[in-house]
Amino acid sequence: MRHATRFFLFVVAIVGVIGRGVLAMEAQAERPNILFIYTDDHSYRTISCYPEAFDWVRTPNIDALARDGMRFTHAYVGTWCMPSRATLLTGHHQFGVESMRMEGKYPGSAYDPEQCPFWPSVFRKNGYLTAHIGKWHTGTDTGFGRDWDYQIVWNRPKHPDTSQHYYYDQPITYQGGETKMLQEYSTDKYTDWAVDFLQGKGRDEAKPWYLWLCYGAVHSPFTPADRHLKDYEGIDVPTPADIFPPRPGKPDWAQRIEFWKRGPNGEPVYGGRNGKTLHAWVRQYHQAVKALDEGIGRVLKTLDETGQRDNTLIVFTSDQGFAWGQHGFRHKMAAYDANIRSPMVVSYPKVIPKGSVCETPVGGVDIVPTIFSFAGMKHPWQFHGHDLTPLLRDPKADWPHPILLTNTNRAYGSATATPPANGIDHNSGIPWYVMLRKERWKYVRALIPDAMEELYDLDEDPEELTNLAMQTASQGTLRELRQAAIEELQRNSAPFANNLPAVKEVTP
Repeated sequence: MRHATRFFLFVVAIVGVIGRGVLAMEAQAERPNILFIYTDDHSYRTISCYPEAFDWVRTPNIDALARDGMRFTHAYVGTWCMPSRATLLTGHHQFGVESMRMEGKYPGSAYDPEQCPFWPSVFRKNGYLTAHIGKWHTGTDTGFGRDWDYQIVWNRPKHPDTSQHYYYDQPITYQGGETKMLQEYSTDKYTDWAVDFLQGKGRDEAKPWYLWLCYGAVHSPFTPADRHLKDYEGIDVPTPADIFPPRPGKPDWAQRIEFWKRGPNGEPVYGGRNGKTLHAWVRQYHQAVKALDEGIGRVLKTLDETGQRDNTLIVFTSDQGFAWGQHGFRHKMAAYDANIRSPMVVSYPKVIPKGSVCETPVGGVDIVPTIFSFAGMKHPWQFHGHDLTPLLRDPKADWPHPILLTNTNRAYGSATATPPANGIDHNSGIPWYVMLRKERWKYVRALIPDAMEELYDLDEDPEELTNLAMQTASQGTLRELRQAAIEELQRNSAPFANNLPAVKEVTP
């Protein structure tokens, strides 16, 4: 009888252990994989599911992703390459990324991982396998073995002599060790590596995974794959209304933006009168996007073929946009939508309604807490953004949070405490600034003394041609948004929040 009792208790114990194991496996299975597809200098206007795209643009695979999830009409991820990536590794605005700095030959940079921890390390400690493929642009320390279990990267800051090798001849570092020159077309090869990873290469398939797939396209020199060099023949590229100065109502610094000159026939050209035309540049830029779209299509197909699609949260966006003639630019960084507005699509069939569109402005700082929410993890430190899950469940949900975006050029963290007397970047001509999006309004305050503020009604003026800040009738709205911007800076402990240069006063 005693033997029978022991045997019964032993069976009960084994069943309990197995049961707990099954429950643990089921709980693990509920934790989604996370695929974060990140492109570079990639305007929302290049994607055919965005109504602002030219009618000749074709991106069928990104469009299909949008049909499978939610497209955000107004996403403001960052101002330029490095700070936008710093934000997406920390959950902080540029002014909150402590110890990050540029040093040495451009784009050399460094940071102290004790002062500036990256959140993928938290995912590793909580059972996720973390992977990063593609461009790295945030310090020479890529974090392999600390933040990443799996990493194949072009470490741009460590190899400054190849800093413009966005498409060919990249020094690629494999798993924190050997570095070999990649001579193939980078967009295609990054996709190959992502497909390998999704098929199980180099990972424990029992673990949920997070993959940050960072394409270098469509950054300058905007090189298309050879197979796309004849695409988009006979297209029409209208000239933006304010490509040449003067630009009525714009600040003095904006009047001096002159990336484009008039060619022999009056057409806009870049690089002097005999430079390449706006038409040619825009065509080439869109040709380079086609390999991105094809690569994203291959990645999505692999998720389907491996049975992982239904349990994978997919976030697709870019570090910022890129202006082609709007307000005189051939650049990013400035606070205008043409320069910085990113595409953004999020898909997760279990939660996000298919084919939905969210018109609420969102920011790059919101992406990190959203990823933590889907993974069911507590925040390891205070993030600056807000979990987007309510909007992902219902794109018309009430959303009280304005979007803050700041540009402090090459300064980070406490180094931003005192805006320089003339905080205008000598390469771009763009000053330090604070931007706030709230409902239909955009407010911009340059952090230079006696600067003209900017206020735009994006419902009535989506091209931002009419600055309302100097109009007497708009002063109430201007004051409200000015104060809202200061409150957002203070909420996020911006070092310069209480040290803003005076603005230009309006004379009735």
